[in-house]
Amino acid sequence: MPVIMVVDDETNILELLEYNLLKEGYRYIGVTNGLDAISAASKEKPDLIILDIILPGMDGCDVLRTLKTNQKTASIPVIILSAKGDVLDKVLGLELGADDYVSKPFSPKEVLSRVKAHLRRKHQPPPIDEVKKEISIKNLVIMPERYQAFLDGKKLELAPKEFELLQLMALNPGMVFTRDILLEKIWGYDRIRETRTVDVHIRYLRQKIEKDPANPEYIETVRCVGYRMRQFK
Repeated sequence: MPVIMVVDDETNILELLEYNLLKEGYRYIGVTNGLDAISAASKEKPDLIILDIILPGMDGCDVLRTLKTNQKTASIPVIILSAKGDVLDKVLGLELGADDYVSKPFSPKEVLSRVKAHLRRKHQPPPIDEVKKEISIKNLVIMPERYQAFLDGKKLELAPKEFELLQLMALNPGMVFTRDILLEKIWGYDRIRETRTVDVHIRYLRQKIEKDPANPEYIETVRCVGYRMRQFK
């Protein structure tokens, strides 16, 4: 039974999400501040965290940064839930490692659908042929079985979604992926969501694998369409 941790200082939000999560059969952990969230995440290792940005003491961004730099909690999917629905706030959250962003006020059904999508993606085993395959593209080596990637022999520190994006495109060099397709395949969404999520993760990924992110060598932008991994002869 998946464990969902909700971090929010508003009692009504905690009660609303607790009711809906328990109704769907999830185990629930409610936390009201950032420090307790970090402690609970490390101890309980929830399957997913729903995190508010505006919290007393340590805010959600600092919590997220701490979670993603801790090996014990780095792989836990995080959905940011906040009244700060500004694009810049969304981008900041995604760049810090969040997997998704839902703005308040929200529909419980919307939150549940995203929770299900991320859990489905997290627990879905990769195809056997992909697991056994080592992918080499120029100076880039991707090892799906170990969930690791190397550039010029040096290990890349990639967030889970960054690795999945890189692996998907590397397995299909030359194939153009639209933002909607990437959302569906990587985030598990079955309908159009916030395509900005894809752009932010691609930009962050480029910063780690490209010598010059402004003139990418590996991941090309196909204007008005999406992205593809460059084919090398």
